[in-house]
Amino acid sequence: MTPAKRAFDVVFALALGLLLAPVIAVTALALLVLEGRPVFFRSERMKTPTEGFFLLKFRTMTPAEADQGVSGGDKAHRITRMGAILRRTHLDELPQLWNVIRGDLSLVGPRPPLRLYVERFPEIYAQVLKSRPGLTGLATLRYHAHEARLLARSRSAAETDAIYCRSCVPRKARLDLIYQRHRNICLDLVILLQTAFKGWR
Repeated sequence: MTPAKRAFDVVFALALGLLLAPVIAVTALALLVLEGRPVFFRSERMKTPTEGFFLLKFRTMTPAEADQGVSGGDKAHRITRMGAILRRTHLDELPQLWNVIRGDLSLVGPRPPLRLYVERFPEIYAQVLKSRPGLTGLATLRYHAHEARLLARSRSAAETDAIYCRSCVPRKARLDLIYQRHRNICLDLVILLQTAFKGWR
């Protein structure tokens, strides 16, 4: 990550965090009152092929000790009533501004993968994770909705995993590598604006 991109990330994340502080506080309080603890969901993701970190989100599902892998139709029954609202409005993603400030994430880049997929597809993620993972990215804009539709059809963890590995990992990687070849501050701004537009329309 270049110093200019890091400076852009920190300034933008701090400004957005201050602007949205009331929304973050109200959301956290509503979750605590309506759903109870924990308010936040922590999930290990990979910053590089060998370095992990804990991604923060507002909790949208009932906790499960053996939970692993990506979310598909097999986990739909665990999404809480408030969690469905948070997911639909993308408010569950707001705590990740802290990950940006810490340097775990950039504002724009590939979405940070789970360790198990990095270990399963080392060649792919050795290339993809040359970019700092991001809150949003080209693959998020162009493929996330299709990915959600594909995974929603699954009825078991094994089926979700198979669909994700077969259809999602390689397609998202191609888009992430296109971003990697053309990344600059202007492209980041375009992706951020398009993400904001899609999130609020």
